[in-house]
Amino acid sequence: MEFLENYNFTNDEIASLKSDIPSRVLDVLVEQQKQVLSNIDYLKNLGISNYKDVFKNYYEMFLLDDTNFKAIFEKYDKADLIDKIAKNINIIEYL
Repeated sequence: MEFLENYNFTNDEIASLKSDIPSRVLDVLVEQQKQVLSNIDYLKNLGISNYKDVFKNYYEMFLLDDTNFKAIFEKYDKADLIDKIAKNINIIEYL
């Protein structure tokens, strides 16, 4: 999970993720790190400033391929989506 250091995750945050994520999922996240980072980049470029919180709570979603991941977010107004996620990341469950 050290690959997350380049995305401003602290060592403590990475250690917390390692302890919170089931080992089988953790292995897949590491194996698919290119996909995970692509999806993190998408959120960052979209303007989601709390992308780290989104990842911490919905890490499995970051294993989706680019098309499916983007489709979750592209059906909403960008400014409204950014605002809603900034206020409450739990909205992700309903997208």
